[in-house]
Amino acid sequence: MIVEDEIVGLKGPEQVATRPAPTGLEEGATLHDAIRDLITTYHDLNPTQIDTLTEEPSPLEFMRHVARNRPFVIKDGAANWPARKKWNVAYLKDVMQGQSVNVSLTPHGNADSVVDLPLGGSVFVKPYEKTEDFGDVLDAIRAQGLTPPSTSPNSAAGLIRYAQTQNDNLRDEYTSLFADVPPSIPFARVALDHPPDAVNFWLGSCASTTALHKDNYENIYVQILGRKHFVLLPPVDAPCVGEREVLAGTYAPSPSSPDCLRIHIDEPEAYVPFATWDPDVPERNATPFSRHARPIRVTLEEGDMLYLPALWYHKVSQSVDEEGLCCAVNYWYDLDFGGGFWSMAGFVRTSGLVSMREGEGEGKE
Repeated sequence: MIVEDEIVGLKGPEQVATRPAPTGLEEGATLHDAIRDLITTYHDLNPTQIDTLTEEPSPLEFMRHVARNRPFVIKDGAANWPARKKWNVAYLKDVMQGQSVNVSLTPHGNADSVVDLPLGGSVFVKPYEKTEDFGDVLDAIRAQGLTPPSTSPNSAAGLIRYAQTQNDNLRDEYTSLFADVPPSIPFARVALDHPPDAVNFWLGSCASTTALHKDNYENIYVQILGRKHFVLLPPVDAPCVGEREVLAGTYAPSPSSPDCLRIHIDEPEAYVPFATWDPDVPERNATPFSRHARPIRVTLEEGDMLYLPALWYHKVSQSVDEEGLCCAVNYWYDLDFGGGFWSMAGFVRTSGLVSMREGEGEGKE
């Protein structure tokens, strides 16, 4: 126990009273100001382009990227895969001959996306799914890729098809093709200490776009045919993406015209939390934080491999090869929910939502 005469130079009790720690922000700063500072500081300290590697990283090198939660591209990382050497229209039709697959159909290539309604409001619309012969699916997707959408007929052939089930389909309905790709990505399997949760096959055309979203997976994405164009945002940009709860619906054929899809509101009624801001149309559905985002744009060429870290927002569009196809394979490794990353990312998201709900900083820089 310290007694008073053991302290020298004390001017009064107010001198030893604790006070708020400095924040680095101006006096009177709000939650909005703190979030803005978080986003701008991140972007000041991290480049607006990602690393490009010329060979696969070692497991240790890969783990450094995982720890930093930063993406990278391996140029020609899959150049020697059998899939890159074999897959074309003739080969895919031959190997998958007589097999039926699940395919997503939409009128505008907008599966799993927010659709604005003419009278106001929005609906999160899932695709109409049906089972079709793979050869028929392939022919329809090729037609989409080789024919401008504006000239597509208003018929079943004009509906946009995308094979995108995301349910480990390469080890299930596309198992005939699985031997043409590695069962796992060696550097990821060793570093993360487990095999992939899912290996997915994607087949589409330039008519389809995947809306901005995030996944709870460490993602190794491999381009086989055509090109994919990614728009990337890090988890710290969660307050920028305008996440809202959106009424859920599903495309379904019209009873009077089965080749015409209409939006059916889901029953029972449900709402889906989803990003409503589009970095390619930044003035629409912007939040007070959207202007501080710095989207990263990456194009994957045939044979390229992308590491897309967990919780990174990504929007994806496509370009086809000379046969009218865009085809990719991806490996999902489950996110490690231990440690601080998952919790901190959730805190950033929640703080942004609370700030906007309270209306703090509306119109502020």
